[in-house]
Amino acid sequence: MTVPYGRDAGDTKGRRQAVLRIALLGRVTALARALALLSPLLGASAAAAASPDASPRTIRIMALGDSLTAGYGLPHADGFVAQMQAALDRAHGRALVLDAGVSGDTSAGGLARLDWALGDHPDAAIVELGANDGLRGLDPGQMQRNLVAILDQLQARHIPVLLSGMYAPPNLSADYGRAFRSVFDRLSERPGLLYDPFFLTGVAGDHALNQADGMHPLPAGVAIIVRRLLPLVLRLVAEARAGSR
Repeated sequence: MTVPYGRDAGDTKGRRQAVLRIALLGRVTALARALALLSPLLGASAAAAASPDASPRTIRIMALGDSLTAGYGLPHADGFVAQMQAALDRAHGRALVLDAGVSGDTSAGGLARLDWALGDHPDAAIVELGANDGLRGLDPGQMQRNLVAILDQLQARHIPVLLSGMYAPPNLSADYGRAFRSVFDRLSERPGLLYDPFFLTGVAGDHALNQADGMHPLPAGVAIIVRRLLPLVLRLVAEARAGSR
């Protein structure tokens, strides 16, 4: 029996449509599988975009100071830098404290090595200098110029600063003590500066918290300093992180 031409053409067209439907179905299936594989990645990207601080970067804090920062007379683990690092870790501060403390340093010494210390690319800075200026009876006016130069350089690099103050030794004249202290009083008014009036608050003069020299803290004394400064250091970290966005 002869099959009419029109029916044969219709069958051919139907077969082609069926093949196209099968091919299209295969592509849709493949696309669905690909989307299923990509969905976790897409979800993570969306979450990161919605919450940019979900995994903030580590803030590098330069601790620029003298023997009080360097942990004179103490094992490294008991010094200021190590104890502050441990406190920040416990507080999930996501910060790294860089040790830029040198025993015996004056404000002039800190200024002289500032460029070298900045080679570690800090995001923030703690400045603790002046104790040795006072112990040597150096000119408070020159100390102020040195500290201003340090703060100016850090500000020019958009590095937020926590400045910790100091008092002159009590065995020096009252006039010297007032001139010395007035340097930190004036610097405390500097715009944008975080300020701690006295690094050794709660520790100075307490024999139970200081080494035999009466000037450098024991580990328990360092712990008091760190506990008191931690809220300010966390603010410093927050400022550095906000400025880096």
